Amino acid sequence: MWRRADSFAGLIGKKSMDSIEARWEMPSPRKTVSRMGEDYVCWSRMQAEAGQALEAIVRRKELERRAGRGMFCWGVGNAPAVITGALARLGEPVAAVFSIMKSRPKAVDVNPGRIVAWRRYFDVDGAIRPMPRHVLVTSRAESASGPKSRHFALMCWSDKPLLIQHGEQFDPAAYRNAGGTGAPVGASQVTALLKRASQGEGASAYEANLKAWLVAAYWVRLTDPIDCSPEFSCIDDLTDGSVDEWLQFVDRARHESELAEPSHAQQGCLL
Repeated sequence: MWRRADSFAGLIGKKSMDSIEARWEMPSPRKTVSRMGEDYVCWSRMQAEAGQALEAIVRRKELERRAGRGMFCWGVGNAPAVITGALARLGEPVAAVFSIMKSRPKAVDVNPGRIVAWRRYFDVDGAIRPMPRHVLVTSRAESASGPKSRHFALMCWSDKPLLIQHGEQFDPAAYRNAGGTGAPVGASQVTALLKRASQGEGASAYEANLKAWLVAAYWVRLTDPIDCSPEFSCIDDLTDGSVDEWLQFVDRARHESELAEPSHAQQGCLL
């Protein structure tokens, strides 16, 4: 069973830690250490999304991670637990564990029609900020109730290349939902903030296929979607490209020349 390292800063090194803090203006995870039995994990089940196969998404996120010197964002469909903002402000270490879904991807995720790129996010103080230049979070443009006006993302960091791994179990039965009543993980929960409650039941149907750490605002609400440029259809050709090629591609996909800096008066609420 996968467990977090005893020290977040020790895992990634002081130089990398200082770089993260400078770039993301994040509270340092060195300020607090989880007590035994209170390990937090953000568990997300992953599958094809926005017209891309899972393997292609991971290759794209690796380019993003390289361009961001370890930092990348992973889009998710549901809002964070209320406690997430407090953990981000405290710098409480939260591991991110991604497991491949057991079910096949939905038809609407394989062939979504229109695809949008998300250009802004709400930080821990509720201010609207532009997404970092190297980040490209996409989703289908339509939800069951109409055009999507919001999406969410996990802000992650890893010092290792992103590759789908097999053979390392992750047992969700060892955890409960963080905050609220501490209920067990529900079958319909695709992404959830969890807290260790036991050693688990041993065998598990899930693996820790990707691992990282949450950084900055941890789990954010996105806003300002825009239809991806026609060049987005060529994204799979770039998954082995250079960092410079990736940055130029992101600029074009997000129509970056049209993105103006938000005024200091623009405010929002972190969900």
